[in-house]
Parts: sequence; structure tokens; C-alpha cells
Amino acid sequence: MAWLVIISSLIALWLASLFKILHGSRSSSNDAFSPNGGALNKRNVLLVVAHPDDESMFFSPTISYLTSRKYNLRILCLSIGDADGKGNVRKEELYRACAVLKVPVQQVKFLDHPDLQDGFGKVWNHSLLTRIIGEEVTNHDIDFIITFDNYGVSGHCNHCDVYHGVRRLLSDGSQKDIEAWELVSTNIVRKYSGPLDIWFSYLYATLSGGEMRCLLNEHTQKSFLAMAQHSSQWVWFRKLFVAFSSYTYVNTLRKIN
Repeated sequence: MAWLVIISSLIALWLASLFKILHGSRSSSNDAFSPNGGALNKRNVLLVVAHPDDESMFFSPTISYLTSRKYNLRILCLSIGDADGKGNVRKEELYRACAVLKVPVQQVKFLDHPDLQDGFGKVWNHSLLTRIIGEEVTNHDIDFIITFDNYGVSGHCNHCDVYHGVRRLLSDGSQKDIEAWELVSTNIVRKYSGPLDIWFSYLYATLSGGEMRCLLNEHTQKSFLAMAQHSSQWVWFRKLFVAFSSYTYVNTLRKIN
């Protein structure tokens, strides 16, 4: 009987959390990245990821937030995800996913650099990443970067390398006016708590002293539709991941100082 009460409570809390995401997040017009929460001259934002499908699996709440507020968002994908020889297929899948996420195709860029190939154990050169990202920043007048943190959500070395490339760009002094934010990695319980994690995310963001932002996914269905475009990757365990991952429902971003 006690287990039935616990399970019923969890289901009720899950549904309440989902309701908050679907309805409560749309009630505010404030801009999370404006110092006073009000109107802000929309920035040129660069989302830097390692592989096709990173944007849908991990960053869809952020992308939804930015596109709905008319930010000029570009996506830089530093590999074509060719670990299984499907790189050309995965490129087209990313274009389709970005169409679902309302990011124009012309604002999506791939790299297929011989020194930046997808794979566990294939460590990427941080200096090379810094140069490539820096060129993208300069060419498109970017003043706002979003990427992984130093654990990269899943611990994938390529995700971590992307973070270090951005971090080095910030520290070398060549881009003095760039603001950068990292996607906060969570522990395994929070990671697979689905929409329940919004309450922890809100708490951490509130206690951060302004160094974190909690972005709810205003269009959760797009996360599923976008990930489904990556048909070569849309196997059963990734379907479960998208359903139960907190990254489908909320992103916590932390400012990189």
C-alpha cells in the first residue's frame, strides 16, 4: 500500500512538473539573459556542439528559448559524427532536425576536419578548436556562446574538448566582448528524472547569485520530433533517453567566468 502511495505521488508530481513546463514557462516575457529581465538588443548567438544530434538530445530547451525570442542563433557542429561511417547521412539528419527547431539551414555549419573525428578516445586539439571557434565568432559578429561544461553531460571526450576550446578562446584575450554559458551536467538521478528536475534546476539557479539561468522547454514535442529526424540514431535506448532525460525538459546554463 505504501508503494502505491509513493508511485501515485511521483506520477502526480511528474504531471504537475510537465504542466508547469508546458504552461507556466510561457507566462513570462522576461529575457533570462537581460540584466534587468526586460527587453534586450537581440544577440548573435553561437551554439557549439560536437556531434549531430547533440542539439536535440541536450540543448533543445535552450534552442526553443532563443528562437522564440528572435535571437540570431547559429549552430557550429565540429564533426559530422562519422564514427560508424554514417557522417553524410547524419549531416542531412541535422539539417532536418534544425528545421523542426526553427534554426535556418544557412545558419548551421559542419566541420569534417581530419583532426576532429567523432569517437570515444579521440581527443581533439584544444588549440585547433579555439582557432576554429574564434573564426566563426569573428565572421558572424558573435557576442554570445553556449556550449557544454567540462563534463559534457555524458562525459564524452569530444563534448569536454569543445568546452576547453571555448574556455581557451575566452582566456586568450582575442575575444574580449564575448559572453559564454555552459550547459550544467547533473548527477544520474537528476539526469533521468524527466520534468521533475525543473524544481532542482530552479533552486540551483536561484541560489547561484545570478550566475545560472534555468530555461524550461516551451515546446517539448519539438524535442521528440527533432531527435526523430536523426533516424540513424533513433534506436530504442535513445527514445527512452529523450522521454526520461531532464535535458528534454529543462536546461540549466552557467556563466563561464
